[in-house]
Amino acid sequence: MNLTALTVHEAQDLLSRGETTSVELTEAVLSQIEAVDERVQAFVTVTADRARAQAMSADERRAQVGAGAPPLLGIPTAIKDVMSTKGVRTTCSSRMLENYIPPYDATVMKKLNAQGIVLVGKTNMDEFAMGSSTEHSAFFTTRNPWDTDRVPGGSSGGSAAAVAADEAIFSLGSDTGGSIRQPAALCGVVGMKPTYGRVSRYGLVAFASSLDQIGPFTKDVTDCAMVLEAICGHDPRDATSAPQTVPNWREEMKQDVSGLRIGVPREYFGAGTDPAVEQSVRQAIDQLVGLGVAVEDVSLPHTDHALATYYIIAPAEASANLARYDGIKYGYSDQEAETMWEAYSRTRGRGFGSEVKRRILVGTHALSSGYYDAYYLKAQKVRTLIAADFQQAFERVDAIVCPTSATVAFKIGERVDDPISMYLSDLYTLPCNVAGLPGISQPCGLVQGLPVGLQFIGKPFDESTLLRLAYAYEQASGNRYKPALSQGAPQ
Repeated sequence: MNLTALTVHEAQDLLSRGETTSVELTEAVLSQIEAVDERVQAFVTVTADRARAQAMSADERRAQVGAGAPPLLGIPTAIKDVMSTKGVRTTCSSRMLENYIPPYDATVMKKLNAQGIVLVGKTNMDEFAMGSSTEHSAFFTTRNPWDTDRVPGGSSGGSAAAVAADEAIFSLGSDTGGSIRQPAALCGVVGMKPTYGRVSRYGLVAFASSLDQIGPFTKDVTDCAMVLEAICGHDPRDATSAPQTVPNWREEMKQDVSGLRIGVPREYFGAGTDPAVEQSVRQAIDQLVGLGVAVEDVSLPHTDHALATYYIIAPAEASANLARYDGIKYGYSDQEAETMWEAYSRTRGRGFGSEVKRRILVGTHALSSGYYDAYYLKAQKVRTLIAADFQQAFERVDAIVCPTSATVAFKIGERVDDPISMYLSDLYTLPCNVAGLPGISQPCGLVQGLPVGLQFIGKPFDESTLLRLAYAYEQASGNRYKPALSQGAPQ
């Protein structure tokens, strides 16, 4: 049996029946990392010794509690290197934090540790989560397990690739403008961005505070619901955390979808979308119709302004958040400068990569005296209009359905010298962040041997409907795509 190909719930069934142990599962995953990660390069840090110790503890705990074991006990897990992990370096894939070891855990890590997960490593990402391809890591480029000449998407490309290549049973990423859903689509796995405020951001290194949200990468929708139940919930240490109860999504998602209404936004299809990608998404919509789901044409008229709005608000918040990296308080510090101002300049000049510098410059300009009203204030007003578009659509439908990405995974280097083209990679995902809504991406076919992503966007705090639709489609389609590399076979 190939243990690494198991989902969380499949692994738990075997563990609870005593047909495998967490130690065996963890050793299988570590062997898979050793076998394929030289080609995929999903991990910045592999925590093999820690994983083995946690797996032994998990088996001992299971022996003590029996049927009362937590759902994620003993499951090998990968974490995007932007979440604080006590005693394990957290680099944000930046030279600025290359040697930073946090003295505390992020809230999501505390919740997962309470369940007894096994941390196998921290995954590569675009530096400080700024990018759409994981080519902007300061260390190396992660490659797509389906075709190692192509990108895995970004910025959580390492977390998506790790799950697709069976180097982890599940992983966590963060989504500021599509950084979970877009790489999930390009790597053929399930990725979900919960409603803003559903998951605590305490311990998540901030990029854009009003947009960032933590969420899971999993091999199927059931796993997605299981992980969500583990990481969601109010956290008094995060002022933006919402006091919402956590539903039993594993049960709610099994409800019949007949009678639900989904909206197809005309602005998300047509020019710019690969016709083969559109065909896969429309075939998925047809399958939902066969399940009794009603489809309506809807319009989100301010979609054309979402990209510009996002690239004013996100850099503006990034420029403020990243001001703390001055070489004085923590992180990389240039020691050769003769004056304080020279130390600031040299530290930030050498510590940050080109994409981070570009966004700091854009954000600082947008917030500067004389330009604030023209750029930042206007962007916030347009943000309100974009949210109102969704609100009006949700008066008629229960969820929005559309492609996650307009294309399948593109070649490494194809867009890296063209920032605008790279920014367009997130065109269908970032409106969801601007409006603070939940969204999920799941596989819905292959084009030229590469995965296509189907995206559902829902009302605030209505993850239940999204999971119902995604689970129903998954059961009806039988889709579960695996790259050959995930089986450990040579390419």
